[in-house]
Amino acid sequence: MKIWIATGGTGGHVFPALSVAQELSARGHKIIISTDGRVRKMVRDGAPRGSGVVSVWASGVGGKGRMHQIMALFKIAVSAIWLSLRFGITRPERVVAFGGYASVAPVFAAHLWKIPTYLHEQNAAIGRANKFTMRWVRTLMTSFPNVDGIPTNTSVRVVYTGLPVRREILARAGAPLPNGAHLLVTGGSLGAQILDDVVPTAILQMKNKKIFVTHQTRPENVARLQKLYADNKIRANVLSFIHDMAGAIANSDLIIGRSGASTVVELETIGRAAILVPLNINPDQAANAASFARLGGGFAVPQEKFTPKWLASTLTELFDNPSRLEKMAKKALVPNNAVKIICDEITK
Repeated sequence: MKIWIATGGTGGHVFPALSVAQELSARGHKIIISTDGRVRKMVRDGAPRGSGVVSVWASGVGGKGRMHQIMALFKIAVSAIWLSLRFGITRPERVVAFGGYASVAPVFAAHLWKIPTYLHEQNAAIGRANKFTMRWVRTLMTSFPNVDGIPTNTSVRVVYTGLPVRREILARAGAPLPNGAHLLVTGGSLGAQILDDVVPTAILQMKNKKIFVTHQTRPENVARLQKLYADNKIRANVLSFIHDMAGAIANSDLIIGRSGASTVVELETIGRAAILVPLNINPDQAANAASFARLGGGFAVPQEKFTPKWLASTLTELFDNPSRLEKMAKKALVPNNAVKIICDEITK
């Protein structure tokens, strides 16, 4: 079967798409992956051997001025026309889209040629691009059991599949807690200034500082945080990038971080308690954090309530009661069979 996989924009879209592409290729299907220029190299490097990689012209539409929005829509329209012509000549048997504006044109072209089309939503609140393209797909696959923003009058079939994660994360699924009062602080690839400001201040307010902190931050903040922890005799490893995130999560008893879909699902796959602070301009992250909190695995804390006083009290309570961290980790643990479920759904 010839299967077209559409992805682009960020690693959060690309990594799940590549995981599914690898599995479908291993099952003997011919894979073509379309993406935009921002992540083309990432897709080429991770695509299964023998698959094709196609560039589409696309960029985000929201919030950058009227001229930018007009240009973004023009790019999507041109790509839609080009792909409609291409699909008419070499028609794929399935189209699978993993969100982002680079997915809009392939989904539209598939709709014109009545090709069975599947859409995956990575967040617990449906994104703008996916909400727009839902009118052209037969199945919406979701990372979370409940997703905000899905129209109630839609005829699209909604299937909870989970979100594919990297193999190294799967290898740590259900790993036991280290029980060493290990705290991981991570704000994503660019760090998060609020975490750099609040977490060290909160730790200084704790009476019992016998914890070990792994703190990922922006490169320009590394030296300052290293000195702050060292001057106050707090054991810490401050770094700007974590190469082995699976190991960092598995070797921690508690995580403080943002709540992008990949981060939340990685915590659920390994099974770790967390304090999640959603980016305050991103409703998707707020929905992801709320979904995690409903499991009982941790706290979803708006930025304005994420204060040193609150955090110091919460960290003290958690690290003084390891059994509570154990219970939270067990509640957070969600079996991840997303790649198999998605591939079965596409090919059945």
